[in-house]
Amino acid sequence: MTERLKAFAVTLAQLNPTLGDIEGNAAKARNARARAIADGADLVLFPELFIAGYPPEDLVQKPAFQAACRAAIEALARETADGGPAMLVGTPWVEDGKLYNACALLDGGRIAALRFKCNLPNYGVFDEKRLFARGPAAGPVTVRGVRIGVPICEDIWLEESEDYENVVETLAETGAEIILVPNGSPYARDKNDVRLSVAVARVTESALPLVYLNQVCGQDELVFDGASFALNGDLSLGAQLPAFEESIVTLRFIRNGDDWRCTGPIAEQPEGDKADYAACVLGLRDYVAKNGFPGVLLGISGGIDSALCAAIAVDALGADQVHGVMLPYRHTAAHSIADAGELAGHLGIRYEVLPIAEAVTGFETILSGLFKNLPPDITEENLQARSRGTLLMAISNKTGLMVVTTGNKSEMSVGYATLYGDMNGGFNPIKDIYKTQVFRLASLRNGWKPDGALGPAGEVIPPDIITRPPSAELRENQTDQDSLPPYEVLDAILERLVEREQPLDQIIAAGFDRETVTRIDHLLNVAEYKRRQAAPGVKVTPRNFGRDRRYPITNRFRDKGEGLPAGDETLVSRGSKASIDAFEG
Repeated sequence: MTERLKAFAVTLAQLNPTLGDIEGNAAKARNARARAIADGADLVLFPELFIAGYPPEDLVQKPAFQAACRAAIEALARETADGGPAMLVGTPWVEDGKLYNACALLDGGRIAALRFKCNLPNYGVFDEKRLFARGPAAGPVTVRGVRIGVPICEDIWLEESEDYENVVETLAETGAEIILVPNGSPYARDKNDVRLSVAVARVTESALPLVYLNQVCGQDELVFDGASFALNGDLSLGAQLPAFEESIVTLRFIRNGDDWRCTGPIAEQPEGDKADYAACVLGLRDYVAKNGFPGVLLGISGGIDSALCAAIAVDALGADQVHGVMLPYRHTAAHSIADAGELAGHLGIRYEVLPIAEAVTGFETILSGLFKNLPPDITEENLQARSRGTLLMAISNKTGLMVVTTGNKSEMSVGYATLYGDMNGGFNPIKDIYKTQVFRLASLRNGWKPDGALGPAGEVIPPDIITRPPSAELRENQTDQDSLPPYEVLDAILERLVEREQPLDQIIAAGFDRETVTRIDHLLNVAEYKRRQAAPGVKVTPRNFGRDRRYPITNRFRDKGEGLPAGDETLVSRGSKASIDAFEG
């Protein structure tokens, strides 16, 4: 056995591609290969569909896009004629009239091999069966005399069944020595534990070392957290890359008999609320940067949602790219104005106060004839929110800054928001964060900030904002709890309705009040038309609105719950105005 076959070095390129920027992604691949050359690596591994960006959605069906990706791969292949490390690069690939999610082995100045994704995910955020043809469960590729298995993402997630093949088992049976898995695996809370359990299962059944490489980026609502790792054949952790940041690391595999074993760095991983906060920062940063906005603008109300969003924005972009505006009306409390100013000072952002009384009065004057003899109601309250939304959009139009909208998941669930008012905006970093977690994240940020955050350390959110009862301040002495149950109760019910899809009778049996559960379910259903018009936002839960939970707007079905009369529509009719007044608009 030659010395060359006793050692094998793989450079993991945990990178942040931009979807559709084929030239930019190819440049990143070249830079990573240059690092690999300096490290004496034999092979560079890139994430799933790296040259295109992931997930490409229907863009991947454009023939011009397919051709551009192929041309980039062919150009990279020619560059490997220099005798340097081979490359495994994810790309769309058309073969015999079929489009595949592929991984190309580039070596010796040519495309040495292609492997196609076999198991195509079609659940949650994934829709690959509509886009790609299913590839065969092929054997390993050979690099420098080492047989490398290349299952692509979903190919390791499910064991063999009627619809899925056990690709790793096939690779082990056909002589693979090391398993390298390119991934596009979106972040969700506690996802690392799930990934690790999947990898452990594949290593256990194959007895082969496995490298799990994931991309790191924000792509519309999705965040990809990286957090790549390697497991040895004995299930020991060979390497762990950081989460939420790019990392290029070369792993050294040493052969002992028939077994390969690697060593590499072990980076600490953020968990729980820290990971969710870091995901919100990365999601906003990439959305703003990759869509070419010069910065962001947001209304700062003195409330906790806008305060948290402001902190996330500064951590993502830096204070010089964040502009805060307080838009007070006569119902705005003095302490809200003071807290908003203190927040802006702590964060170091540009900040202005623009009273909206003239705008609201102007709208009321215009509508006075039409509304004559009609009593004031939620309509007048919503004029305040819509005046603020209009002013923020005007500033956005003039400056090019993107408006950050600040509604949390609790509000999005029950429609506690005003269309064309506080729902105005281009992106929402806390759209998938329930209100109870908003409080936790605000407190967390005052004592910690993620690696790479651009905001100041220490207390940035005034404690009064966190402890004061939340209010929309659309009328005197208003609090959210005038219209909603306590947030700890509301969020517990919503989590059961949204994430778990539990029937009403099951939720009631868990100890929740029947009337409250029924009302919250009703509000969740009738707010679907609002959510369809809401800005996109970072996904952090297993089931967010839009990507995961896709309900029809026009929908007469209602879970009436155990014990409700079969013909009783009073709690489920869209026309039951009394139960939805506070949320209209």
